[in-house]
Amino acid sequence: MFDPVSWSFAWPYFLAAIAGGYVVGSIPFGIILTKLAGGPDLRSIGSGNIGATNVLRTGNKGLAALTLLLDAAKGAVMVLAVGHFFGPDPMGWLAGFGAFLGHLFPIWLKFRGGKGVATSLGVLFAISPAVGAMTAATWLVTAAIFRYSSLSALVALAAAPGFAFWILGIQGLKFVGIIAIISWLKHAGNIQRLIKGEESKIKLRSTASAEEAATTEAGDNPA
Repeated sequence: MFDPVSWSFAWPYFLAAIAGGYVVGSIPFGIILTKLAGGPDLRSIGSGNIGATNVLRTGNKGLAALTLLLDAAKGAVMVLAVGHFFGPDPMGWLAGFGAFLGHLFPIWLKFRGGKGVATSLGVLFAISPAVGAMTAATWLVTAAIFRYSSLSALVALAAAPGFAFWILGIQGLKFVGIIAIISWLKHAGNIQRLIKGEESKIKLRSTASAEEAATTEAGDNPA
């Protein structure tokens, strides 16, 4: 039963957990790493997005992999760090949710961020390695079959709440379901392009110039 007295004491801590996660989640690793490597501003090439898929369009697969890892780490680190000191549920989970929101709406980039797939995957691995692994496997299998990064993300996000319910119960279903719905909404453009057959497929290239990346078909980055 809801206890208003307990809530009155707890809500400032809940908001602090979300706010702390948001600040960390707002760090645009894709843009930072690409600039440090002497590459172009990600917002001016490909899909214009800040995640690993658009970094891959610069031709630097290693940098794309590092971006994916760091974007995922934003979510995982917040869940684990806050959860260690204040308990995983709800404090750690809320911090992870804040990191997810930060990646989607980063204050440093006028609230124009990515789709949150990598960061949400980091959150899932932190709250339950099994849920994270099953979600990642779903993405990989879908990508291997269809070669669409956005479609793979959408399928994985759709499956994740079911995995969470199986492993974590109803609370996991609610938490992961909210994340999945928000990320799906951020994929609205991708969904339209998939329906029209205009979405670009995953292309693994060893080298690519900034000029080539700038003219890449604007299939959107799901990360």
